[in-house]
Amino acid sequence: MHTRICDEFGIEFPIFAFSHCRDVVAAVSRAGGMGVLGALAFSPEQLKIELAWIDEHVDGKPYGVDIVMPATSVTAGGDVSEEQLQKMIPQQHRDYVEQVLSRHGVPPLPEGAPRPMELLGWVPGTARSQVDIALEHRVALLVNALGPPPPDVVQKAHDHGIKVAALVGAADQARKQQQAGVDIIVAQGHEAGGHTGEVATMVLVPEVVRAVHPTPVLAAGGIGSGKQMAAALALGADGVWTGSIWLTVKEADTGDVLMDKLLHAGSRDTVRSRSMTGKPARQLRTPWTEAWDGPDSPGTLPMPLQFMLTAEAQARMRRAAETGAPGADLAPMPVGQIVGSMDAIRPARDVIFDMVEEYVDTVARMSEALASAGNPTP
Repeated sequence: MHTRICDEFGIEFPIFAFSHCRDVVAAVSRAGGMGVLGALAFSPEQLKIELAWIDEHVDGKPYGVDIVMPATSVTAGGDVSEEQLQKMIPQQHRDYVEQVLSRHGVPPLPEGAPRPMELLGWVPGTARSQVDIALEHRVALLVNALGPPPPDVVQKAHDHGIKVAALVGAADQARKQQQAGVDIIVAQGHEAGGHTGEVATMVLVPEVVRAVHPTPVLAAGGIGSGKQMAAALALGADGVWTGSIWLTVKEADTGDVLMDKLLHAGSRDTVRSRSMTGKPARQLRTPWTEAWDGPDSPGTLPMPLQFMLTAEAQARMRRAAETGAPGADLAPMPVGQIVGSMDAIRPARDVIFDMVEEYVDTVARMSEALASAGNPTP
């Protein structure tokens, strides 16, 4: 199982785990993989707290931080104030959000409840602040999604001795990332949760490996077992990038209702929808995603306007799910097609070790099969 990516970071297993939960990140790194904290939803102040906690609980093991600096959005050309962005949201869209919530009886947030962040870290200024904060901590890897990171960000990370990775959904995107100086390419297939492209993992990984050789590639999308990890390495990857499987581990902060939905969902219960951010993102299919694809929908808005439009609605739906209020079935949840295999709550350490054990068994079985084929019985 040892690959060059293990040597790059001093990790035992080439298993990378994306999670918004700091407990999961630390648990995976302590178990020999590399946890990667999704920074998008954290304010700069919150991110400092999260990373300081991970520094103290990771036992000196390496971990990473994932940011989002989209190449295409209404803010891609530079910072735009939140007030200006709010003015870009049509009243028709605001009215439609309220119509859907009212139709399903979703109550408003209680007075005094924390208000959700409407402008997340994909605005250039906020994302750069997150980069600067990450570089102040014991981060070993900086990861970017939705386009090549700006050259100055790559250079700043390299100046701090930190590797840079980026997620792609096509071979041409991988080449652009390589040209931008990215050290590791994450080839994320159609099956993945969250923002994902059109090409399936089995097809995408070898295409990307061939396109960017000798740059290391991590395979992502529908990977949650040792057999799938063996397949990824057989396709030329140097390791795997996992995400959805960590939503149902013991350390995850997934609420009880959403946890139950994940544990009982099948692989066909997900859909790629623009309803969350304006870009296609795989998530559980709910009446909310169906409403945005329905005939009455005004259509989704470009990033980041769609999230700003729906941020409070998402908070209301999540609260309904947590409290059992009307509309609990609407709550969106990014997750990949691997959800059909997520049927038990286990410690993150056990997930890592089970993947490793199954990988070893799979490779041994294949080796025995090859040996038998090469030495047929007379």
